[in-house]
Amino acid sequence: MTERLKKIRSIAAEKKLDALLLTGEVSRFYATGLRTSAGIALITPEETVFITDFRYIEAAKAKLGGNFSVEMSKPGRKQSAIVAEYIPKAKRIGVEGDILTLNAAKGWKKALGDLGLKGVKFLSVEDSLHTLRAVKTQTELAAMRKAQRIAERALADVLDGILRPGVTERDICAEIVYRMLKYGAERTSFDPIVVSGPNGSLPHGEPSDRAIRRGDFVTMDIGCVADGYCSDMTRTVAVGEATDEMRKVYRTVLAAQAAGIAVAKAGVAGREIDAAARAVITGAGYGDYFGHGFGHGVGLEVHEGPNASPSEERALPAGAVISAEPGIYLPGKFGVRIEDVVVLTETGCVNLTDRKSVV
Repeated sequence: MTERLKKIRSIAAEKKLDALLLTGEVSRFYATGLRTSAGIALITPEETVFITDFRYIEAAKAKLGGNFSVEMSKPGRKQSAIVAEYIPKAKRIGVEGDILTLNAAKGWKKALGDLGLKGVKFLSVEDSLHTLRAVKTQTELAAMRKAQRIAERALADVLDGILRPGVTERDICAEIVYRMLKYGAERTSFDPIVVSGPNGSLPHGEPSDRAIRRGDFVTMDIGCVADGYCSDMTRTVAVGEATDEMRKVYRTVLAAQAAGIAVAKAGVAGREIDAAARAVITGAGYGDYFGHGFGHGVGLEVHEGPNASPSEERALPAGAVISAEPGIYLPGKFGVRIEDVVVLTETGCVNLTDRKSVV
């Protein structure tokens, strides 16, 4: 049994559960290393079972046979029937409370009850799963670095002659996506953001048919997935000469990012990291134009815990990966955001972004 499965199983022991029923796609991948659009990972003190349908059964048997009993659901043998076979006396089952809907939970309880499992209680374990996922292993970090290198290579291509006056935001977005896939990405980790000129004041603006003009700032927020893990980065570049105001805002954001990174380490609360960066932006007179947090967790999902935001009071653990992305957004003018991704250590943090490869 893998070390990860041991950690997941420890949740059941800690909470005195008879089983864990993982129905969410991300948790299934975390437990198995196999990405499917349908299936269940059932983990008990004695068994690890993966249940899926015909579409994935061959892949599941090939990949998981050493650590999981693999079962196929079908019209005459539903998932609930297979679960009941493995845990006929279960009373306390851990589920992902943020994934399993109220209606789905009712359906599961009825189906299990009809199969003889009366009085089953579902208990939420998502906080425990998120805590496990927050601390990245070296294998996970290697996947994130791989994804980051792919995104950086794609961005470098765009900066090398493709990004120029007359090209639209949508054109740039398409080029970035194409190149990330060409260089080995499984998919994008989110819909890329490419905004220019006054559109840059929209932190999550969508690429439009606006043609880039000389003198514009262009903000590109991109990321991809490699080996199941996400990258995330943002760069803001000037096309042609930047004005004095543009230079001031850019330098302020860059200094704010450096201030946040300087205090980012294990044991520091997320809000303290945010506060260090926010103080720089506020001191420069732009406090009203920085409306989001300094950063968020990155991993199997591009937005996951823990966060480096004003509301995050918890101390962040060693091995957590967070984005470092302060920004200033001036309505009707432009916006600037600069984003790297760092992994926290006991003494500081390590930047997973190769800053030499792109601006």
